[in-house]
Amino acid sequence: MSTSLVTGATAGIGLEYAHQLAARGDDLVLVARDAARLETVAEDLRRAHQVDVEVLVADLTDRDQLATVEARLADRVHPVDLLVNNAGFGLKQRFLDNSADDETRMLEVLVTAVLRLSHAALGAMAERGHGGIINVSSVAAFLPRGSYSAAKAWVNSFSEWAHLEYGSRGVKVMALCPGFTKTEFHERMQVRRGDGFMWLEPEFLVRRSLEDFEKGRAYSIPGAQYKTIIALTRAIPNRVLRLTQGMGRR
Repeated sequence: MSTSLVTGATAGIGLEYAHQLAARGDDLVLVARDAARLETVAEDLRRAHQVDVEVLVADLTDRDQLATVEARLADRVHPVDLLVNNAGFGLKQRFLDNSADDETRMLEVLVTAVLRLSHAALGAMAERGHGGIINVSSVAAFLPRGSYSAAKAWVNSFSEWAHLEYGSRGVKVMALCPGFTKTEFHERMQVRRGDGFMWLEPEFLVRRSLEDFEKGRAYSIPGAQYKTIIALTRAIPNRVLRLTQGMGRR
């Protein structure tokens, strides 16, 4: 029996990971800030899939609360086989229109939490010779779109390095790079969500990412449209790509 830990597990991509991992028989450790919503999701998953579901209420911007999740990942007695670093949020305004504190809180979740949780998980996984990490990044990592893109570029670089560094020790690490996805992410930013061909369904996104992970890939980029966009970023100058900053912020 495998155990998977998912951060940001009560909505969107994280919730879809929880459902698909439970459907394949994984026990779960779910991490989120909203205790009531977390318990509701956990109970739904227990009933639907007959798996054990543990909940950890934690705000990943709080170092003490983050430490409780690190400790769970480092537990050698009750090991976690798969870590999904999914928690995250974006800021609607451009860099100078946000406070430095808001920007820092975003980086605490997108970078610091990913680093610390990966460090805890990799130590235990490399020691026992198996395990895996999926870091939810973004297509934005390939575009010059401010601090969010910079943070996701870090996630990509870190994940690719860890994929190479720890693969020989039985640990798979992959970065998932979604494009626009039909979740609460944009609503929480107070941004209108679209519905065209550029918008992916969470079910497709997660299913494809798990397939890519099982194949041992360093990156998962679901959707032919986003594979094409990323290929184009290698040919288009950054001064032109900078014009994409307004996409997904209206």
